[in-house]
Amino acid sequence: MSISVERLVQELEKLKGEMDAGRLRSGEYDQRLARVIQELRDRGIDADRAEITAAVADALSRGVITPGVKAHLEKRLGIA
Repeated sequence: MSISVERLVQELEKLKGEMDAGRLRSGEYDQRLARVIQELRDRGIDADRAEITAAVADALSRGVITPGVKAHLEKRLGIA
């Protein structure tokens, strides 16, 4: 069963919230992000390239992810 773009964004927002609250260190954030990306690659994402790109760009504009995380997501998901 594939993952929705909305779920991806929710996971990114959850990670940001945990970082902001001090519950995650940088290395832990990286590990959790890697798990999210691996799950996306394993299960697939229920969206086309344009929808994924728009969701990632929106997350960046809202401060949910950094430019570095955006670039990493795009590279790992093959949308760069």
